[in-house]
Amino acid sequence: MTAARVRTRPELRTQRRQRSHGCWNHLIAAPLWPKHGVNLGTLLRTCDAVGACLAVPRRPWVPEALDRGNTLRHRQCVHWVDGRVDRWLTRQREGGSAVVGVELTDESIRLADLPVARKRTVMVLGHESTGIPPEGLELLDMAVEIPMVGTGHSLNVAVAGSLVLYKLAGLC
Repeated sequence: MTAARVRTRPELRTQRRQRSHGCWNHLIAAPLWPKHGVNLGTLLRTCDAVGACLAVPRRPWVPEALDRGNTLRHRQCVHWVDGRVDRWLTRQREGGSAVVGVELTDESIRLADLPVARKRTVMVLGHESTGIPPEGLELLDMAVEIPMVGTGHSLNVAVAGSLVLYKLAGLC
């Protein structure tokens, strides 16, 4: 067996997307009930990796959290959700987006069974302690669960969102 060859940075750059993605084009990560700012920054980095946008509620502490977490140091695709989150989700559905929630419900499908997003898709993440509230659950087209064998009840928003984004993008 031969040793694996590590690709150089210039090789990686030429294999990746040549230009920015179009806003609201395909995937939108929406942590609409955030608890910890550090997770928003990490999720923003994953959005860049998969070509997704990030939609976040306009709260006083969110811009600083995103700035701290933006380790790429270039402008990211961030959209602000003003007003009631349920109204924003309703507008997304009415605009033709699929709304996929990361939540444990009776109807949740396993992450491994989640199909690649074939149309504009909003991936909704809830509060880390309480999940997606009832008014958000009512607006989901599908819920996905991430199976766990450990003793924890859930993953943090950044990890859960990253796993689901990679699956929706067809990158894993």
